[in-house]
Amino acid sequence: MRPLLCLLFCVLATACAPGSRLAELPSPDPGAYRLGSGDVVRLITVGDDSLTGEFRVSDSGAIALPMLGSTHAAGLTPDALAIEVRDALVKANLYTAPSVSVEITTYRPIFVLGEVSKPGQYPYQPGMTMVTAAAVAGGFTYRAIQDYASIVRSNDGVAVEGKATRQSFIQPGDVITVYERRF
Repeated sequence: MRPLLCLLFCVLATACAPGSRLAELPSPDPGAYRLGSGDVVRLITVGDDSLTGEFRVSDSGAIALPMLGSTHAAGLTPDALAIEVRDALVKANLYTAPSVSVEITTYRPIFVLGEVSKPGQYPYQPGMTMVTAAAVAGGFTYRAIQDYASIVRSNDGVAVEGKATRQSFIQPGDVITVYERRF
């Protein structure tokens, strides 16, 4: 009888574990990275130093460029932003065939909360998984559920929460919560 009670306790504890009922978070789109608020890009315009520099994507999703003003960037890939800037330069009759390139210098940060040694904000690095994010935050505490965590991710202005396994890839801006074990 006692082993049966232990088994029942374990099943109930697992079923009631924090975050266990969350739906699996879909994997990030493997396509090119899309810019978002807080990213910093380096814009290089060959032959024009005034349009070469680092620009932060604002809360409204735009970057402020000399001579062009506010240019929409959020949701675009770096290549698409380069094309947008190139087309704007041609449309403004500033250049006939400008050469523009864009690279990301700083990604939006990630946030790691809960049962890690040093919860807080951390810089995102491409290829990060849930477990590498926990490692950057000082590792799991002895009370942590280490098999999964919750991730809140913004997709097109809508926040979505789901369960992520240790191997799940994270995205810039993700908020990761590592849960505490109940026993």
